[in-house]
Amino acid sequence: MTGTLAGLTFAFQNTRLIALSGLITGISAAFSMAASKYLSSRAAEGTESPGKSALFTGLAYIFIVAVLVIPYLLLSNYMLCLAWTLLNAILVIAVFNYYISVAKDLRFGKRFLEMTGISVGVAVFSFVVGLVVRQVFGVEI
Repeated sequence: MTGTLAGLTFAFQNTRLIALSGLITGISAAFSMAASKYLSSRAAEGTESPGKSALFTGLAYIFIVAVLVIPYLLLSNYMLCLAWTLLNAILVIAVFNYYISVAKDLRFGKRFLEMTGISVGVAVFSFVVGLVVRQVFGVEI
């Protein structure tokens, strides 16, 4: 989702349009993730409640979408929104990794840096894709 927002930021350069596109994409992805979780839970018989797993997965994803899109709804400077979104993403990664580290007695630092590197790398790549697509197709909004 962070990558999508980074790409949309440079493709559109309009915070309202980025927020709208991000919400549509994110909510659609949340339903897709919930459906996938339901199907995988059903395939692994007896391990967990498929409906409950799907519900929690979908709600968690929608929460993350809201956390990542909210800057675009509150500010008008698209670069500032992107920076705030990236900070939010890193905060979410930190909280998630802290929880996993405590629950499973794993090292925090290595997992956090790996997940942050991947997430920021995807965002940078998507950012460049958005810029290239904007230039190639001559999108002016």
